[in-house]
Amino acid sequence: MTTMPDSGPHDDFGQYLTVLPGWQQFVASTTSTTMTVLTKNEYDALSNEEKYDYDEDRLDHHARLQVVATSTVRRTVTCGRRLTVLNRGAISARRGLIVTGPANTGKTIALTQFGLAHELQDRRRHPGQDERIPVIYITVPPAATPRVIAAEFARFLGLPVLRSSNITDLTEAVVGVCTKARTGLVLVDEIHNISLQTRTGADASDTLKCFSERIPATFAYAGIDIEDSSLLTGTRGDQIAARFTAVDTHPFPYNTEWKALVAQLEANLLLHQHKPGTLTRLDRFLHTRTGGMIGTLSHQLRGAAVDAILTGTEKITKAGLLAVDLDIASRRKQPGTDG
Repeated sequence: MTTMPDSGPHDDFGQYLTVLPGWQQFVASTTSTTMTVLTKNEYDALSNEEKYDYDEDRLDHHARLQVVATSTVRRTVTCGRRLTVLNRGAISARRGLIVTGPANTGKTIALTQFGLAHELQDRRRHPGQDERIPVIYITVPPAATPRVIAAEFARFLGLPVLRSSNITDLTEAVVGVCTKARTGLVLVDEIHNISLQTRTGADASDTLKCFSERIPATFAYAGIDIEDSSLLTGTRGDQIAARFTAVDTHPFPYNTEWKALVAQLEANLLLHQHKPGTLTRLDRFLHTRTGGMIGTLSHQLRGAAVDAILTGTEKITKAGLLAVDLDIASRRKQPGTDG
């Protein structure tokens, strides 16, 4: 099992995933050497400067720690890879994937892990071809116009976006680069920001459809509760619904998988005084506190680990977990709170 950056669209190097260098660093970080915790004697032997650097590396490690080997991720990767294979011979009407569910349930994690799997597979199939750009990752800004959508593609690829650049110029440039670079997968996050109930939203949807028809790639979307949104309504919505397969995300029930997620996170901690098994014994408490939301679980444990290093306690306890503030949505669901 592996770890990955937090669920937002940026990686642990500070580079956003929505630009090619950031995406490439994200891919590289998954194959880098795993950091190990030093023994007390090894740590005591370090100079003050070396201790500072070591602790900063541990803070970075815990800042990006995130479980990825969930059933949702496996389902997304399996379904997505199936679609990319089926789309290899498609001339038009390629099939796509939509990852949909409530906020904070791991949609971006699933989407980016699908992209990671595709990129690594492409590199294995085409070794040494560094000019290839197997994956594009963009997010849809609120109230995005067609030109804004095209500009997001261009910015990922490092193409100039000038005030004088119209949508036709941007589209032609993007399609040209993607075709030459053999792009096989396009990831579009925050797709719920497109509403077909507005003219701007409908035009933005048409722009994505245009890209999907001109770029020989599989398109995968992620967004909040897409199946209940306007994106799948009307004639345009019917076309999307007919071509896309949905993978649903959801809060995790308190079961074997939840216990395994907590155990995996605990196994990846780099704390000097933490006793293995402490968090697994608190897995029911963690489920109640987080509501089974993987994003909230990650924030709680990563935050407690950072506190443990900064304060010098070097361990996570129940008190330490309670000291990490919950997100507003989780607070509303806690017993004895308003909402």
